[in-house]
Amino acid sequence: MDKRIYLLAIISFVVGMVELIIGGLLDLVASDLGVSLGQAGLLITVFSLAFAIAAPVLLTMTVKMERSRLMMISLAVFLAGNIVAVFSPFYSVLLVGRILAAVSGSLLIALCMTMASYIVSEEFRARAIGIVFMGISASLVLGIPIGLMLGNAFGWRAPFVLISALTLLSMAGVYFFLGKVAPKPAVPIGVQLKTLKSRKIALIQITSFLLMTGHLAFYGYLTPFLKMNMGLDGNWVSIVYLIFGIAAVIGGGLGGHLADRFGAKSVILTLVAMFGITLFALPFAAVSLPVFLFTVVIWSMLSWAVTPAIHSYLIEVTPETSDIQQTLNNSAVHMGMAFGSMIGGLMIETTSVEYNAAAGSIFIIIALGTAALSMAKKERRTAAAD
Repeated sequence: MDKRIYLLAIISFVVGMVELIIGGLLDLVASDLGVSLGQAGLLITVFSLAFAIAAPVLLTMTVKMERSRLMMISLAVFLAGNIVAVFSPFYSVLLVGRILAAVSGSLLIALCMTMASYIVSEEFRARAIGIVFMGISASLVLGIPIGLMLGNAFGWRAPFVLISALTLLSMAGVYFFLGKVAPKPAVPIGVQLKTLKSRKIALIQITSFLLMTGHLAFYGYLTPFLKMNMGLDGNWVSIVYLIFGIAAVIGGGLGGHLADRFGAKSVILTLVAMFGITLFALPFAAVSLPVFLFTVVIWSMLSWAVTPAIHSYLIEVTPETSDIQQTLNNSAVHMGMAFGSMIGGLMIETTSVEYNAAAGSIFIIIALGTAALSMAKKERRTAAAD
C-alpha cells in the first residue's frame, strides 16, 4: 500500500488535536483572558460551525487545484491560526485564530479522506481510509490528554505551541514525500443538498446532528464538571480524557462489528437509547470515582459506536450517493458539535454544569425519534412496493 497514506494519517492526527482540545482547557482560558466559561465554550462552537461549513464549500472552490499544493496552503493557514492562538492577548484574537484553524483544518481532513481513496489501488481503498481515521482517533486518545498535561503544566497556550511544531513537520512531510496529486472532480454543493430531498436520508442526517448536540452539551464542559463537581485536579482530568479516548476507539470498532452482524437499523436504535440513558446517568455516577469512570467508559464507547452504524445505514439506503452522504454527515456532526457546545455554554451560564448532561440527553431522545422515523419511512415504502 502507498506509504503516503501514513503521512495523511499524521496530518489528520494534528488537525484532530485542535478541535476539542480547548474543551479541556476552558477554565484556564477563561481565567487568563477574563471571560466566563460560557464565553470560552463559544470557542468550540465557532470552530465546529466553521469546520462544518468550510469543507464542502472549499472543496468545490478548489476543485481544479493540484492537491499537494492545496494541502501546503491549507497547512500554512492552519499554522497561522495556531500561532495566533499562542500569542493572542485578547479573547477576540483567539476567536480569529480558532476560525482560521477550523476553516483550514476542515479542508485538510477532507483532502486527507479524498486523497486516501484515490492514491491507492481499489483493493486497498477501505484500509487506506481506515488508517486516516486512525489518525483522528489517535488525536483523541493521545493528543488531547497530552495537550491537557502541557496546558496544566505550562499554561493553556503550550498545546498550541506543540500543534504549531507538528504542523511544521507535516508541511515538511508534504513538501518532501507527498509528490504531485492530480485533483479529482468534486460534486457541486447543489447536487449534494438535493440528496436530502429523501426524508429517510434527511432524518438520519438530523439524527447525527442531534446526537452530537446532546453529546457536546456535556462533553464540551467535562473539565469544569470534573473540577467543580468532583474536585479533581488537572492530572486526574487528563486521565479521565485518556480513558474516554481509549474507550471511544474501542467503541468505534465495536459499533462497526455490531452493525455488520445485527444490521445497522437495530444497532442504531439500541445504541442511541443506551447512549441517552448513560449520558443522563453521568452526574448521578459522580458520587464515586470508580463508578463514574465505569460510566464514562460506557458513555464514550456508545458515543463512537453509533457512527459506523449510521454510515452503514447511509450506504444501505443510498449506495449510489454514499460518498456524498459521508461528506454531508461530517457537516451534520460538526454542526451538532457547534450547537451542542452553545447549548452547554448557555446551561453553565444560567444554571449549573451538573445539568448539562440532562439537557444533552433530551437531544438524544429526540435523535432516537428521528432515527426511528427514518427507518419506519423506509419500511413503509418497501412494504408498499411489495
